[in-house]
Amino acid sequence: MLRALVFEVSVVVAALCAVGAVTIVGRTRLTALRVEIQPRLRESAPYLAVLIAVLALNSAVRDYAQEISWFIGLNITDSIEAIEGGFVAAVQSVQTELLTAYFSYVYVFGYVFLLIFPLLAYAALDDRTPFKRLVVAYSFNYLLGLLLYIVFVAYGPRNVGVAENLLYITNPEYQFLTSAVNTNTNVFPSLHTSLSATVAVFAYRTREAYPIWFGLAIGLAASIILSTMYLGIHWGTDVLVGLGLAALCVGLSRRYVDGEPSQSRVSSESKSSTGITE
Repeated sequence: MLRALVFEVSVVVAALCAVGAVTIVGRTRLTALRVEIQPRLRESAPYLAVLIAVLALNSAVRDYAQEISWFIGLNITDSIEAIEGGFVAAVQSVQTELLTAYFSYVYVFGYVFLLIFPLLAYAALDDRTPFKRLVVAYSFNYLLGLLLYIVFVAYGPRNVGVAENLLYITNPEYQFLTSAVNTNTNVFPSLHTSLSATVAVFAYRTREAYPIWFGLAIGLAASIILSTMYLGIHWGTDVLVGLGLAALCVGLSRRYVDGEPSQSRVSSESKSSTGITE
């Protein structure tokens, strides 16, 4: 079942990226990327290596991290519930079959597309800075998210009976996919929120180069963030902290990448010709 779901997600996201490449990135940039793919990847290799290492770390320690979290972490589930009360239940009160289907597909398929497509789009830009910053921002999101999951133990509203588990009620097969990459206590903060918001910020900054992507990314990010609460997966508190984490990671990525001596000169020379807006 898991392999079938991974294959389904891969096919759908690949198709969406292919459409986006043609309609958003454009033939000119794709042609240049095909010619210059090797030097561009070599220049960005250190940043990609860090991201791969962080993802590997997350995968390797996920089960152990939960055990460590129960030993040293602070269980804040009751505190969050006391603060929010029935907020997530109120969000779910507007549920319809169409909304549930939309948010379910956005949460699974739209989220993966939102994270992968900008890597292709920014790799096609003459200015390498947005690509490097995005990769570094992803790394910080996953690394800091892992640390917070260890420090704080928190069950989602669906796990404590505050809200319905709409994702699994309507699509029970998705539990095989989500359980492979996450645990029930990893909800504070919402990485779906932090990573989606991170992409939205980058889309805003590159809106002159990719105006269509800007509108699409903002809409997808907002839908994904809402879906985390509508589906009963995250608390509103998780979302707020996720937004704060996104802001922190975007700021750290800019400081890290632009801190290299060669970056400020390259960035300033190329922004005017690539449509990058700060």
